[in-house]
Amino acid sequence: MSYKHPSGEEFGGVIGRTVAESKPWWPEPKFAQGAPNVVIVVLDDSGFAHFGCYGSTIETSNIDKLAGAGIRFTGFHTTALCSPSRACLLTGRNHHAVGMRAISNMDTGFPNMRGAIPRSAATLAEILRDHGHATFAAGKWHLAPMAECTAAGPLHNWPLQRGFDRYYGFLQGETDQFYPELTSDNHFVDTPGTVADGYHVSEDIVDRSMGFIRDTKSLVPERPFFLYLAFGATHSPHQSPRKYLEKYRGRFDAGWDAAREEWFARQKQFGVVPKDTRLAPHNPGVKPWSQLSEKERLFAARLQEAFAAMLDHTDAQIGRLTAFLKELDLLDNTLLIVMSDNGASQEGGPLGVLDEMRYFNGMREDLDAAVARLDDIGGPNSHSNIPWGWAQAGNTPLKWYKQNTHGGGVRDPLIIHWPAKLGTTGQIRRQFCHAIDLAPTVMDLLKIEPPSVVAGVPQMPVHGTSLAPALSDPNAATARTTQYFEMLGHRGIWHRGWKAVTHHESGTPFDDDKWELYHLDEDFSECSDMAAAEPKRLKEMVDLWWAEAERNGVLPLDDRGAAMLFRAAMRPGLPTSRRRFVYYPPISHIVADACPSTARGWTMTVELDHPSADADGALISRGSSNSGFVLYVKQGRLKFDYNCFHQHTLIASETRLAAGRHKIEVKIDKTDKTAARTTLLIDGVQVGEAQIANLLRILSSTGMDLGRSLSPINAEYEAPFEYPGRILSVVFELPTGPQDREIDAQVRAAMTRQ
Repeated sequence: MSYKHPSGEEFGGVIGRTVAESKPWWPEPKFAQGAPNVVIVVLDDSGFAHFGCYGSTIETSNIDKLAGAGIRFTGFHTTALCSPSRACLLTGRNHHAVGMRAISNMDTGFPNMRGAIPRSAATLAEILRDHGHATFAAGKWHLAPMAECTAAGPLHNWPLQRGFDRYYGFLQGETDQFYPELTSDNHFVDTPGTVADGYHVSEDIVDRSMGFIRDTKSLVPERPFFLYLAFGATHSPHQSPRKYLEKYRGRFDAGWDAAREEWFARQKQFGVVPKDTRLAPHNPGVKPWSQLSEKERLFAARLQEAFAAMLDHTDAQIGRLTAFLKELDLLDNTLLIVMSDNGASQEGGPLGVLDEMRYFNGMREDLDAAVARLDDIGGPNSHSNIPWGWAQAGNTPLKWYKQNTHGGGVRDPLIIHWPAKLGTTGQIRRQFCHAIDLAPTVMDLLKIEPPSVVAGVPQMPVHGTSLAPALSDPNAATARTTQYFEMLGHRGIWHRGWKAVTHHESGTPFDDDKWELYHLDEDFSECSDMAAAEPKRLKEMVDLWWAEAERNGVLPLDDRGAAMLFRAAMRPGLPTSRRRFVYYPPISHIVADACPSTARGWTMTVELDHPSADADGALISRGSSNSGFVLYVKQGRLKFDYNCFHQHTLIASETRLAAGRHKIEVKIDKTDKTAARTTLLIDGVQVGEAQIANLLRILSSTGMDLGRSLSPINAEYEAPFEYPGRILSVVFELPTGPQDREIDAQVRAAMTRQ
C-alpha cells in the first residue's frame, strides 16, 4: 500500500497498514562524517603590519604560531570599514549589494545603505547550519541597525535570526572592555565580573566560545561547529589588564618613524612585502616624530603602548582558544581563519585622544591634562585612540587609513590554518583576494554548493571566488580579474594587477576627484603614480569602476552632510522619532543609539516608592566614568552628577529622602551655546541647582540603565549599585528645535564606532 505523510517529508522506507508490513527509514545526517569545524577570528582596526608575523614588534606569538603552521596572505583586501567588511565576509557578496555601504547605524533611504543584510544574501552561518554545523557567534556584531538593538527589537537582524544557534557579545560597533554592554542570545545580560575581579570582555567571549564548543562536543561529538569570534580589539577604547600595559612601558619612546623603519625592514626580511617595495611617505598631517613637543611624544607613546597591550592581550586569548581546541583534539581538523576588518584607524587625529568622545564633540584634547593622566591610559578611566602617526605605522608600508580606499584602508592581514588539509606550511600567498572570497572558500573546502534558495528566499549570486586553489598552489591564478572599492566617496578599482584610486574630499564634485594609477603587482605600497604616463589605461579603469558600481548597486554616490544621512533613521517606531520617552522599570539596558538625546537639554522625571531614608542606589545612569550622567541616592541624599570627561557637576539635596512616594525631577536648560542650568527637584520643591559649563552634544558610546548603573559615573559607588525601591516610571522630555548639530555629532560618533 502506498502512503504519503501529510508533512510532505521525504521517506525512503515502506509504510503499510501495520508495523509488521512496514519498513522504517531515517534520513542521513546533514553533516558529512568527519566534516571540519570552522573558526573565523576577526580583529578590529588592526593594520597590515600590526601582527608580529606581518612586521611589527608587538608580541603576537599565538597569531604568529598559526601563521607559521598555516598560510599568510599579503594581497587580502577589505572594504575599509567594519560593518561592510563583515557583511562581505559572512555573505560572499559585495557590501553595497547587501545594503551595507557604510556602518549599520545608518539607513540613507537607498538600497545600498539599509544597515542590514537582505534575506537574499544568506550568511555563512545560515548555510552551514543547514548543512549540519552548530553555529556560534561571540563578540562584536554591528550588522543590525543600532536603533533596533533594544529589547523591543525588531530582532530579525540579530545573530540568532541570521543563522547562529547561540550568541554572546555586544551588538554595537565598540564597547568598554571592562564594562561592556552584553547580549546573550536575544536578551541583555550583566557582566559576570568586575574590574576588581580582573574582568575583561575579550577573555569573557573566549570563555563563552569554549563553553559553546564544549557543550556541543560533549553531547553530540559527531556534529561539527562554526564559530565566528569577533573581538572588540583593537578598536578603541584601547583597554587591557594592567600587566599588559606595564609590559610595554617605554617600548615606543623612539617614535613612529623609527618603528615604521624597523617594521618595514622586518616585512622585507619575512617576505611579507617584495624586496623592492618603497615605504610610503608620511600621510598629510603626520609630523616627523622629532618635530613633536616633549608632551606630544609622551602622550603619543603612551597611547601606542595601550594599543600594543590590547593586541598582545587579544593574542593571548586566541592562544587560549587554540590550546583548548588542541586539548579536545579538534585543532587539526578545524579550518581556522584570522583576519582584520580594515586598516588602522585615523579617528585619533594628529595627536591622539584620551577620550574619543572629545573628538565627537569638536573639543581639542587638553594636552597638559592628558599628560597629567598618563597612567589612566589603557585602564577603565580612559577611552583612548592612537594618533595618525602610529596608525600609519600600523599600516606599514602603506598610505592612508581605515575609511580610505588606498592600501592603508583596505589591505589587511589574513591567516588560514588547517593542519588536516594544508599540513604545516608557513608559506606566503601573494594573490589578490577580498573579504567576499572567504565565504566561498569555506563552502568550497567543505564541498558545499552555494544554495540558490535559503528559507524559501531566492539568493543573489555570490560575488567572491574560492581561495582553495591558492592554498595548495602558490602560483595559482587569481580566480577573477576585477574588484571595485567605495567608501564614504573614496573610490578604487583593481583590475589585472593595476589599481586606480581616488581620495575624495567631502562636498566637492565627484567628477573633480583626482584619480591615481598604480601597477600594484610591481608597486606594493602605491608610491609610483602612473596616471600621467598611462592616461588611456587610467580612463579605462575609471570607466570600469562606473560599470562595476552600477552592477553592484554602489550608486548613488553619497557624501551628503551628516544630518541628511540620519534623516531616514528618524522614522515612526524608532526612538529617534520621539521627543517624549516613557519607561516602566524594570526594563533591559538601552543602547546609546536608542537613548533620548541630551544635546539640547532635557527634563527627566522619576516617580518612585522609596523604601527607607537610608536606601541607596542608582535611579538613572547613562555613560561611564569617562563621560555621562547619573541620578542616584547615596547615604540617603538625592544626587545628580554630570560628568564631562572627568569634570563633574554635582548637585545634592541637603536632607535624606524620606520613605514613601516621590516625584523626582532633573531639569537641564541650555543657557547659551554650551552651558546649561541644572535644577534638582523633589515633589516640586527645588533642592539644588548648578551650572554645567559644557553640555555635550554626544555623551558616551555606553547606553542607559534604570534602577542600576552598568558602569560607575563617579567614584562614589560601584556598579551595579541597584536601587532597592520601586521605580514606577521614568519620563524624558526633549525641547523642540533644530537638531542638526546633535545629529552631526551622532553621525561622527557612529562613523568612528566600527
